Amino acid sequence: MTNPDVAQADDLLEALIAGTCPDAHGRFGEFGGCYVPETLMPAVTRLAEGVHHYLRDPDFRARLNDELEHWVGRPTALTHAPGLSALWGADVWLKREDLAHTGAHKINNTIGQALLAQALGAERIVAETGAGQHGVASAAACARIGLPCVVYMGAVDVARQALNVDRMRRLGAEVIAVESGDQTLRAAIDEAIRDWVSDPVATYYLLGSAIGPHPYPYLVRELQSVIGKEARAQIIARSGSLPDAAFACVGGGSNAIGLYHGFLGDRDVALFGIEAGGHGPALGEHSATLSAGKPGVLHGTYSVLLYDSDGQIQETHSVSAGLDYPGVGPEHALLRQIGRVDYRTATDDEALAALDECCAAEGILPALESAHALAGARRWASENPGTKILIGMSGRGDKDMPILAEHPVGSSTQSEDARNAAA
Repeated sequence: MTNPDVAQADDLLEALIAGTCPDAHGRFGEFGGCYVPETLMPAVTRLAEGVHHYLRDPDFRARLNDELEHWVGRPTALTHAPGLSALWGADVWLKREDLAHTGAHKINNTIGQALLAQALGAERIVAETGAGQHGVASAAACARIGLPCVVYMGAVDVARQALNVDRMRRLGAEVIAVESGDQTLRAAIDEAIRDWVSDPVATYYLLGSAIGPHPYPYLVRELQSVIGKEARAQIIARSGSLPDAAFACVGGGSNAIGLYHGFLGDRDVALFGIEAGGHGPALGEHSATLSAGKPGVLHGTYSVLLYDSDGQIQETHSVSAGLDYPGVGPEHALLRQIGRVDYRTATDDEALAALDECCAAEGILPALESAHALAGARRWASENPGTKILIGMSGRGDKDMPILAEHPVGSSTQSEDARNAAA
């Protein structure tokens, strides 16, 4: 990995803003690309051609926009957070993807890809999921358009996200628990790709994050960019100006890349990505890929990964299942490399404390993933009092209640402090 000079970094950022990055080969600078078995190349090529055509087709866009408005419930709200504002000494605003249908930003991507799969003549859809929200959104989107859906989910995540597993099944999806590998999101992606390889013509792989081989990072970004576009217009209309900083949690990175794309050209808006710091700095204790990883290839793309000195991908940890992944989208790798986004971490305890604080101060139960963004924003606000902060609320926390039951309110010093401050 080489670091570009200032002029190169500016050129790459301008390409992102102009929509000419990734290039025709799916490269975000040196990151991205398409590393898949030869048997998948016809399917990937057909998908890339379909993306190029349908995302520019007025009839397809009209149908997608109709579903986003009348089924997903867009635009989602921008909520001022007076309680957190008072506690943090900042002006805090929340972009409420937790209010979208199925409870998270994932539905923006799944309905778009489901419509694309239908247009391409797919007969069935396979998907993977970690926290379960992408699985639920995939099941819902497939039910909406009438295609069968199979969702692969790591056995560990099946156990800790039982509520979402039941939701997927009630929405008509077949859920397959993956017992191999680390039994979390990485293993689920492995199995979904194996399924796709076995029938690349009739099967459409509905990838859940801004990762994977080209054109998926681009496709997911385009479908999720509605978040940032809405948020930018809303915060100007509601508050009269842009925020000083915007925060989002980052695992694979789809909600974050969607939020950032509303503000990449606003150089005065600082952008922050908050990764899962877990419970320690050693490999296997966290999922902080951009903070601790190195370049490599995983799941069809060249990005930044967590692997050991022998090149072996490492198991990861986060209290939030959706951030428990040893890689990150290639566009995030580029944004870090050129310095447009500052990637930091929040520990499990910090996320749990931020969740408690948001519940008590705002009456909003965020997803544990979103709680990482809250924790990072809280820390930055303490160093930058009086600033205006926008936080991407990627999803709601109903799905996390079994995990939260193991961490009762006040079970950590940070949680107790947050609760007392909110009271």
